[in-house]
Amino acid sequence: MTVSESSQSHLSHNPFLNLEYETALEALGDDYYDRVEAADFPTHILRFRGDRLLPKVGLDPKQVSDDHFIEYFAKFRGSAPCLALCYHGYQFGEYNPRLGDGRGFLYGQVRGTDGQLYDFGTKGSGRTPYSRGGDGRLTLKGGVREVIASETLARLGVNTSGCLTVIETGEQLWRGDEPSPTRSCIMVRLSQSHIRFGTFERLHYLRRKDLSKTLLDHVIEIYYPHIDRRQPNASLQFYQDLVHRTAKLAAQWMVAGFCHAVLNTDNMSITGESFDYGPYAFIPSYDPKFTAAYFDYYGRYSYGNQPLVCKLNLELLQQPLAGVTPDLTPEAMTEALSDFDRHYEQHYRQGMLRRLGLVDINEAEGRELVQLTVELLQENDVGYHDFFSQLRQQFSPQWRDDQNAIFAKADPPQVLQPWTGVYHRLLQAYSNSELTEIQTRIAAANPNLIPVRPEIEAIWDPITTADDWQPFYDLLDRIWA
Repeated sequence: MTVSESSQSHLSHNPFLNLEYETALEALGDDYYDRVEAADFPTHILRFRGDRLLPKVGLDPKQVSDDHFIEYFAKFRGSAPCLALCYHGYQFGEYNPRLGDGRGFLYGQVRGTDGQLYDFGTKGSGRTPYSRGGDGRLTLKGGVREVIASETLARLGVNTSGCLTVIETGEQLWRGDEPSPTRSCIMVRLSQSHIRFGTFERLHYLRRKDLSKTLLDHVIEIYYPHIDRRQPNASLQFYQDLVHRTAKLAAQWMVAGFCHAVLNTDNMSITGESFDYGPYAFIPSYDPKFTAAYFDYYGRYSYGNQPLVCKLNLELLQQPLAGVTPDLTPEAMTEALSDFDRHYEQHYRQGMLRRLGLVDINEAEGRELVQLTVELLQENDVGYHDFFSQLRQQFSPQWRDDQNAIFAKADPPQVLQPWTGVYHRLLQAYSNSELTEIQTRIAAANPNLIPVRPEIEAIWDPITTADDWQPFYDLLDRIWA
């Protein structure tokens, strides 16, 4: 057997190559994307593999080698086309028609074991027609940060895309905000869809209502299969569901103490999934004005503004959708959007109660406890993530019988009043076995570690100075512990 034949034989056994790919988006035609070629890179070093995600697409991590990742996602030796998707977007309130996938592409769609269609999407894989003068590359730190964001959010129960792999590529990149060159990588995410609010905004800008109708039919068929497209109000049902999904996502971010930082409409998924993590941050303390991006000078995308911005982006989407089908009238969509606040408040309350371990109390009691929790976190020097981590570590069934035992190590203990009084009163309604269940729920909902900025910087220094990746892997282990 020749070397070439040996290579082909090895490739044929690559589990990624042998997945059954679908052409759902490709079949829509090139009005929605450009076919592109991936860049060639000098080296390929696997730095992260998302083994947690592989079973979603029917792969056994033990059957997938590091070389399989590199062959398929860094050398691009698969058969899937590389499609740079076209979209526009409102960026910090200003419409920008010069967007699109500028450093990545859709690299295959595959049906998951749950029946959903998933995308393989690259980032840092080279120039496209939408690179706007950029090099189409991703810094290694950017790839590492996306892993940390997606893994932490998944651990917290947020509907998020996942990072499938990060592969260092051996190139040195210069960035304007850094005094020295930095390393580059390819990052591949697994997501529900790469169709964005801005995908529809572009078609509206081009005055192609026909293409909008085709895309809308596609979105409903693939991502909203519970909607019967034969019904005269099918498109309105889609918008109503999107309002609900987006409100739920905003609530999940707020419960997680997560600030996305760049909620432009091109970063809003048509499935209500969180994705594309740049200058994000997990808040150190409860501060609605906390802003993660240094360039967000006026705090437009501050932590506390996220629900409002998501609602505004849904309102902006009404114009591209209006009239695509007869049921998508401005009046009907405005009425659908009016449910956003109700959905948001419901999911925020449920999410906070889940972190507090109490998922079966009545609405009035739930509102009271959540309100007191927010007041406690906002008005006292209590770290947002420290509070929930300490709840996990210290919770005891004895709290039902002795209010003074609740956070007994707090200094001074009076800062927790009146929260401890209400929490103690609610616990008295539970039996011993139910208290054990509460303890289990608290542990499931609250990681021991949430990586705020100091933790992220602490793992980055060993990588840059000594190529030591163990602190990074240890950090991920602690998140999932």
